[in-house]
Amino acid sequence: MEQHKNQEDFMAEVLVIYASDHGATRKMAQAIQKGVQSVNQASARVLSVEQVKEEDLLKADAIVLGSPVHMGSMDWRIKKFIDQVCSGPWMSDSMVGKLGAVFACGSGFGNAGGGVELTMLAMLNNLVELGLIIIPLPKNSTGYPQGGLQWGPYGRAHNEDLSPIQGGLPDEKTLAAESHGANIARAALAISGKEIFK
Repeated sequence: MEQHKNQEDFMAEVLVIYASDHGATRKMAQAIQKGVQSVNQASARVLSVEQVKEEDLLKADAIVLGSPVHMGSMDWRIKKFIDQVCSGPWMSDSMVGKLGAVFACGSGFGNAGGGVELTMLAMLNNLVELGLIIIPLPKNSTGYPQGGLQWGPYGRAHNEDLSPIQGGLPDEKTLAAESHGANIARAALAISGKEIFK
């Protein structure tokens, strides 16, 4: 991570990347952004995965990757991004030492939706390959019981019969995402050597 001569000028930059089909994963990305921005000297950009360029990754101190669950795994757009945009930084080792985190949105059977944990693990695997330091979601995080796993926060986009949840993703399902954003921001500031004041 770049060393800043004047730590007072340091701002932790978090890049939140997502793919979304019906808006639930985007809503979670925005909740993570809100959590990041609740921490002094931290900011977050939210980009759909199609918008992200290699230079966006290189500018960020932390990368947060979010996907809807498709057939028990990550969205094809996220996989395309990993294969095409992340391959250069992997070859050059230019992401080593940055922070990485994930989130996902499922549907179908099971509380989180089948495949949500496997989706997060698959994305984490790719972030680890890039040399990122992984930030988990501790079980004492606000909102964890409603939408958290140790790997990261999750949302549920549809009912078990696959009908849309009335009103979209409930707000209480984004609390863990906000907590995750704040945790990531604090970690980015801590790694920079900057003292954190609430």
